[in-house]
Amino acid sequence: MMERPSTVRFGTSGLSARPEGVPTPNYDRNRLSVGIVHFGVGGFHRAHQAMYIDRLMNAGEAFDWAICGVGVLEADRRMRDALIAQACLYTLVEKHNDGVHTPRVIGSIIDYLYAPDDPRAVIERLADETTRVVSLTVTEGGYSIDDASGEFMPGSPELAGDLEPGAVPRTFFGLITEALARRRKQGSPPFTVVSCDNLPGNGRLARTAFTAFARLRDPELGAWVEQEVRFPNSMVDRITPATTDADREQLSARFGIEDRWPVVCEPFVQWVLEDSFSCSRPRYEQADVQLVDDVEPYELMKLRLLNGSHQGLCYFARLCGYELVHEAARDPLFRRFLRGYMDREATPTLHPLPGLDLEEYKRTLIERFSNPEIRDTIARLCAESSDRIPKFLLPVVRVQLARDGELAHSAAIIASWARYAEGVDEQGAAIDVVDRQRERVMGLAARQHEDPLAFISNRQLFGDLIEHERFVTAYASALRSLHDHGARATLEMIVQACR
Repeated sequence: MMERPSTVRFGTSGLSARPEGVPTPNYDRNRLSVGIVHFGVGGFHRAHQAMYIDRLMNAGEAFDWAICGVGVLEADRRMRDALIAQACLYTLVEKHNDGVHTPRVIGSIIDYLYAPDDPRAVIERLADETTRVVSLTVTEGGYSIDDASGEFMPGSPELAGDLEPGAVPRTFFGLITEALARRRKQGSPPFTVVSCDNLPGNGRLARTAFTAFARLRDPELGAWVEQEVRFPNSMVDRITPATTDADREQLSARFGIEDRWPVVCEPFVQWVLEDSFSCSRPRYEQADVQLVDDVEPYELMKLRLLNGSHQGLCYFARLCGYELVHEAARDPLFRRFLRGYMDREATPTLHPLPGLDLEEYKRTLIERFSNPEIRDTIARLCAESSDRIPKFLLPVVRVQLARDGELAHSAAIIASWARYAEGVDEQGAAIDVVDRQRERVMGLAARQHEDPLAFISNRQLFGDLIEHERFVTAYASALRSLHDHGARATLEMIVQACR
């Protein structure tokens, strides 16, 4: 029997000891200074951007590019408490298909500010000239951009409150814009704003949103933001499920590390970043980040193949009774359906990617989904669908309509969302629909037995798709099959028809 390793704990002064066989920062963290402020410190940021900076630091670089995390939501209190209690150190565990777990301790985050408690401290940190990059993982719906029009929507009470004269900012828009206003007033160069969210043209959308918000506050400030601030596009990729108590227990049992909030992820990681910065930047390329002039081809590949396939898998899987992603991804029927979607519908909408083997990328995607060690949940992929479907899947539908291409798989995926949004699975068990538009989408789904097109009549989400007969026919056929024959039979029908 393998001997249990001695216990190593994180505390406010760091590690109680060096964990045996686990890499830890080889740099002196006392020498680090903040150069990056990041909003939305969750598992993905800590598995991705923070990992890249840690990689640079271990190579003897970027000591003035340490990260200060910022939380703005009530839920962020837990992350603040966990990180501050352990000197912002945490364990990142890569889980391989063969059961091998590769942990390392990440030290690139050195501070965390919780904005509701002290917004002025956040603003001062942002306004300091040492802050040269502000990055964001605030979810696909966090930018207040209307999916149909592409315009900024300042209608929420929080945003409206931040636009009141003399208001103390509460949102990341308000905090960042106030700091930019101060930097403009004091003649300091602006920082670069890097969106790391899964959005097509995420930098462009961030620029649209921040410029519009700044103009509402002060037209001259808005013009300065539009002219002076850089918003590079980026494509980020790493499957990072939510941390569970089982992950904590496994880290303790295997490696003797007691960590309040470790991060688990797949081995694969990719970051493609537009090389457009307001001032200086870390030497990301030394950490294997791809610095490019045009991110869009990579972005479309990832959003339409990986993210689109996640949506293609999750609703059908939930209706079939699957709870974990790898279980569904190992089902031959699901694999054939996903490859059909990728090959026949998503791939024809992509731009050329010289030097990249697209067939190998698609094959690898299915294997990544099938990794049993990740234990990613179907529920995570189903959450916030009204933010995801318009960005990951509907662009494929629109391109295929314009080029008279196939769309049976895409229409069926949307129909599976509509069936899922009824809130009950095929065994009669309740489905917890997690969505910022929950009442709207579930209300429409409840009507579709009487009106089969009720769900896609929502123009806020689907625009004019209901006017395209070819799409409507494919969608209605798939939805009817889901109601009459069930999810598995519907998948079989589509796979057979598209052979």
